Amino acid sequence: MNIRPEILTVLLAAGAVSFFCRAAGFFLMRYVPITPRLEAALRATPLAVMVGICAPVMARGNPAELAALGVVVIATKLTGNDVVGALAGVAAVAGLRAFFG
Repeated sequence: MNIRPEILTVLLAAGAVSFFCRAAGFFLMRYVPITPRLEAALRATPLAVMVGICAPVMARGNPAELAALGVVVIATKLTGNDVVGALAGVAAVAGLRAFFG
């Protein structure tokens, strides 16, 4: 495999910037008082990210993806775990796409 130097440079720069943003967030949050409002916002962030990922899929209306979204909701409600719900949704999409072609 041949990687062009400019692509490697961009990948390394993107990785460094991503790491810096995450590290800076952890560092700076030490100085932010956690109020109930901020805590509620931080707890809502994973759900907001999931909605941002799922909204374009729902807008397209493909049957496999819509059914998998139902699986995500049910799995998350039953287990109380977002990760389990997401994994169940991925498995459902893969299975339904393989089944329906």
